[in-house]
Amino acid sequence: MSAMHVLTLTPAGPMIAAPSGAEAAARFFRGLGDPTRLRILHILLDSERSVSELVEMLGAPQGRVSSHLSCLRWCGFVDADRRGRNVFYSVTDQRVRDILALGDAMLTETAERLMSCTVIDQETVNA
Repeated sequence: MSAMHVLTLTPAGPMIAAPSGAEAAARFFRGLGDPTRLRILHILLDSERSVSELVEMLGAPQGRVSSHLSCLRWCGFVDADRRGRNVFYSVTDQRVRDILALGDAMLTETAERLMSCTVIDQETVNA
């Protein structure tokens, strides 16, 4: 059972409550917290792409790209549209563009501080 959920016993049996706001928000940002996933999203902001197109553009193995697309799709950041033998991915919501633009704007001011943050590095090691 995920630590993000609370198990409550009810007369009808156990019930899993929805994650708290902070836990859900942290998970939301974790979905965006990988360089490959961010590159994929930036590419998809321009136009929909197939897995093979993304593999070529990213220079990454197909399995890795597919895994990241699966995460992005599960988290609701991208949609998939099967057309014959190909699946095309696109950004689901205009707000994804807004979030990335806001992040890019903040990054121009905070990149050096972010790259030197030892707390984030430690969280990655302990994850």
